[in-house]
Amino acid sequence: MSAPDLQRVDGRDSSATIDGRSAWPDIESVGALAGIRVLDLSRVLAGPYAAQMLSDHGANVLKVEGPAGDETRGWGPPFDDEGISAYYRGMNRNKRNISLDLNSREGREVLEHLLLGADVVVENFKAGTMARWGFDYDTVLAPANPGLVYCRITGFGVDGPMGGDPGYDAVLQSFGGLMSVNGYPDRSPLRVGVPVVDHVAAHLAFSGTLLATIERMNSGVGQLVDIALLDAVVSLLLPHSANWIVDGSVPQRTGDLHPTVVPYQVFGTADGELFVSAANDRQFASLAAVLGVPELTRDVRFRTNGARNTNRIELVDILRPAIAEWTRNELAARLSEVGVPSSPVNTVDEALQSAQVIHRGLVVDTPEYRGIGVPISLSRSGSQAPSNAAARGAHTDVTLRAMGYSSADLQRLRTSGAID
Repeated sequence: MSAPDLQRVDGRDSSATIDGRSAWPDIESVGALAGIRVLDLSRVLAGPYAAQMLSDHGANVLKVEGPAGDETRGWGPPFDDEGISAYYRGMNRNKRNISLDLNSREGREVLEHLLLGADVVVENFKAGTMARWGFDYDTVLAPANPGLVYCRITGFGVDGPMGGDPGYDAVLQSFGGLMSVNGYPDRSPLRVGVPVVDHVAAHLAFSGTLLATIERMNSGVGQLVDIALLDAVVSLLLPHSANWIVDGSVPQRTGDLHPTVVPYQVFGTADGELFVSAANDRQFASLAAVLGVPELTRDVRFRTNGARNTNRIELVDILRPAIAEWTRNELAARLSEVGVPSSPVNTVDEALQSAQVIHRGLVVDTPEYRGIGVPISLSRSGSQAPSNAAARGAHTDVTLRAMGYSSADLQRLRTSGAID
């Protein structure tokens, strides 16, 4: 990748003094990834979330947005006082932000410098976009920046019968079989209530990037981290995928019931719903004792999980009225005492305000930041204190000046529409 042929400005060749590595000024960061420079070229969820997890642990993340911005900025309400959606805020904290029109030659010139200075790139453009712009990983980026870890996220991958096809979370939930096992048997398949495929793809991208970064410590060379939403959804299908591979049985929707473990489902109590899991014979005996029906453990129909599965309807008909006499919190507390896992079916607000969630630091409420905390806790390395998502282009000028662009250069780029 040759240096871009920037115009002469103020009588000098600007390209001679521009250094992409300087786009990442030294910052005080805490975490295992302090000093790692990450260029976030992604949008919507999987890519931004993966880059945010890197930033949580100290990586110096620079997010690039086009003139229209990441569309999730507008995915609301609710919006904060600066007009940024809660959706966008939830995946873009702790990042600096510059605005570049990558459809322009001048914008791609700036990008070229940034790519030369990055340790990690995260992108989820439509397959082939980076190559069309002259930034193919294998033939251009890897030779120019051998240590670069390049994380590419696509819907179905870039080759094969569906290579390059667009993919969105619900599309992959449908295509990958996840939707077929979610919901009740007498109703239509349901999308999982959160974009779970995007979330898993983000975690795979985060993990893959870390694997490649660790391997680079030995080899000195980066590599491509190839993540597809299709791979993410197929990885979610256990135990259904394993069952089908072994005996060819096609999994069916079972609602809140477990397909093999009984009882493992939601029951109604006097004041709400409670999920109960008696996953082994000891737990079932303890459940029966608490409910005042210890004789169930002596009934041949219910002595083992296999028998309970065969006689599920009869067992549930006995358990329902016994459970309905309790309040959900009282029964949950009593079951906890005897080692039977259970939980009230909390709403989101109830979950986020629970004492244990607060204790774990999963909700942060400070003058600087209000949102979800860092979910990975390291005893010694720690993590970055969360900061709010930046406005689009908030750091464009300071970043380009750090790279060596002059005031005249910035004016030229602004006039061309490459920055705004």
